[in-house]
Amino acid sequence: MSGRIDFALNHMTAPRLESRALVDLAARLGCIGVELRNDLADKRLTERAFFDGEQPGAVGAYARSKGIRLLGLSEVYGFNRWSEEMRGKVRLLIDQAKESGAESISLIPSNDGADMLDDRRLGELRHALQEILPMLDEADIVALVEPLGFRTSSLRRKGEAVEAIEAVGGRHRYKLVHDTFHHFLAEEDAFFPEYTGIVHISGVVDPAVSAGEMQDGHRILITQEDRLGNVAQISALHAGGYKGAYSYEPFASSVHAAPDIEGELRASMKLVEAGIAAAGS
Repeated sequence: MSGRIDFALNHMTAPRLESRALVDLAARLGCIGVELRNDLADKRLTERAFFDGEQPGAVGAYARSKGIRLLGLSEVYGFNRWSEEMRGKVRLLIDQAKESGAESISLIPSNDGADMLDDRRLGELRHALQEILPMLDEADIVALVEPLGFRTSSLRRKGEAVEAIEAVGGRHRYKLVHDTFHHFLAEEDAFFPEYTGIVHISGVVDPAVSAGEMQDGHRILITQEDRLGNVAQISALHAGGYKGAYSYEPFASSVHAAPDIEGELRASMKLVEAGIAAAGS
């Protein structure tokens, strides 16, 4: 594998930036796209509204004018706890994706630690996917399902997501998010590159935290001390035929407050590409 890969930026990388500024940053770094999020205010990372209060179409047009793809909009959280309220949330995000020209929406499973039998848990997952599928067909858009590797997650492993997608006949509309952090936490060996729509990358370096203790706040940019095996995961996905974007998604406050996020991202990208090149040599 050559060292050159297609990077992207999830808005979680620099939540203090407005959407247009994130697009500009991505363009300067040579990224292929960005992912915008509707939960930054909920996480108290900004006071700005989704799309910074602009019309989604205006932001999408600006990204395209800079040669940046709007890879996706995040997120509908807890989509597998289906209700009419959840239907409305999915519909709203689909409408915003269509208006902005975004290529996908993200569906995030509940991470509430609820204890339920697998039959019920997976049945609820299939039911939600079945309900959402005609909405995706009507809008001609893809939904990205992101298993969360936390032990409290209602969907930890990609294998279960793939089985549910196949069960509802949804392979043409559903893709997976392969998140290197969550893949590590889930201790899942399978990669499913043919189902993967995007890859989220971040690193963890703190030697004092065990895998079971890792949380989003530990996620920084990928460095030489990375414990998650990002280079190995990227190499495995590429070897399996995945050709999509690798989108930075660090949650750590230290990254969000970095005085030179552009420089730090550039250094991390070079390190990843060098690692990939070395792994393929």
